[in-house]
Amino acid sequence: MDTPMRKPKTSTSDTSNREGLLIGERRQRMLELIQRDGRVLVSELSDIFGISRITIRKDLDYLESKGLLQRSHGGALPRSSVLIDPPLKAKEQHQLKEKQRIAAAAVKLIQEGQCVLLDSGTTTTAIARALSGFTNLTIITNAVNIATELAETDFDVILTGGTLRKSSFSLAGPIAEDMIREIHADILFLGVDGFDAKAGLTTPNVLEARINRAMVHTAEKVVMVCDSTKFGRRSLSLIVPADAIHTVITDSNLPADQEEAIRGLGIELILV
Repeated sequence: MDTPMRKPKTSTSDTSNREGLLIGERRQRMLELIQRDGRVLVSELSDIFGISRITIRKDLDYLESKGLLQRSHGGALPRSSVLIDPPLKAKEQHQLKEKQRIAAAAVKLIQEGQCVLLDSGTTTTAIARALSGFTNLTIITNAVNIATELAETDFDVILTGGTLRKSSFSLAGPIAEDMIREIHADILFLGVDGFDAKAGLTTPNVLEARINRAMVHTAEKVVMVCDSTKFGRRSLSLIVPADAIHTVITDSNLPADQEEAIRGLGIELILV
């Protein structure tokens, strides 16, 4: 009797492929590996993701065309302008005073009784903390930490639901996106990891980009809030083109060329 052949064991390096990653998610993982290890090799990525080297080369070529990495013989190297997705706690103290000034300017755009949509992030968390002068607001957010911040207020606080991203305390995925599509917000405050007049608003995480895009489409007024270090930078996932937003609030250290580009798009710019 013939002995049945045993199936080879699946190594941990193959799980990414077995999970059925979307193209954007696979490319994001590649960027994370480059940032972590300082380089990647085509052969190693082929083993990790369980796909052909031809496909890996196409992915790396695409990421290079977006300015997200530097191709090298047999692999790729990081570029200093590439943005990764650090944990929320690592971002909290960065540009803290600027974020507080941005938050103070942001709340001046809010009126009593409005429905306010807050994206996850440290700048939008600062905005949540600056809402103490209001008594009648509806706050919708995908940020667990923001909902916690507002738990003892008189506001109606609505959390989107969805899959928890532990590094950012945010909820994302199809459940969160579906909920956002079913509501209407008077104003959205959207934090971003990168803004480029040509590339648009970007973030390192594909799922975050999708829910952010849904937020933009459901809000009457879209206000981008971020400190000046985020300008002229781009990341993997496009949220929306730059002309999809109405207002930008940032600190007064914004470079002159970025200020000119923003005003050239007809976007209201508030410097603090």
